[in-house]
Amino acid sequence: MFYEHTIELFKKRGVQLEEIAEIVYNLQQPYHPGLTLDECLESVQTVLKKREVQHAVITGVSLDQLAEQKILPEPFQTIMELDEPLYGVDEVLALSIINVYGTIGLTSFGYLDKNKQGVLTRLNNHDEEIHVFLDDIIAGIAAAAAARIAHKYPNIERYFTDRKRDRHGSN
Repeated sequence: MFYEHTIELFKKRGVQLEEIAEIVYNLQQPYHPGLTLDECLESVQTVLKKREVQHAVITGVSLDQLAEQKILPEPFQTIMELDEPLYGVDEVLALSIINVYGTIGLTSFGYLDKNKQGVLTRLNNHDEEIHVFLDDIIAGIAAAAAARIAHKYPNIERYFTDRKRDRHGSN
């Protein structure tokens, strides 16, 4: 029920899961050359099936919608309309998503928060719709899905194998 509702909220806000998967792919493909967009999409879907992620999406999108309707109390309404740079609650809500998959998600989220790409660029534009929470939530989901993939395919075994080979002069 909540999963379908979450997907529907994204559709109403113009966000497709494939767009989030593209961000995940861009984050992880350099480390996993055989990675596919389908694997990234599956990772996004798995992240979205977690109840705490669904709750974060519902909360954030609801606040964005209320701001568009101009019914939030001041000074919150103005903070939302301006996407006040020092207002960090939107990032804090996204951190609840990232924490599901560990610290690597935090570094990816920080990168995405500063280097908007794909759907994040579009959502960060402050036209008629307000996406104060949604852009950070999408970045959080992408970072969590990328972290999930990183945990699935750790590179450390290859690192130790390469070091051992280098020490022994084997090619």
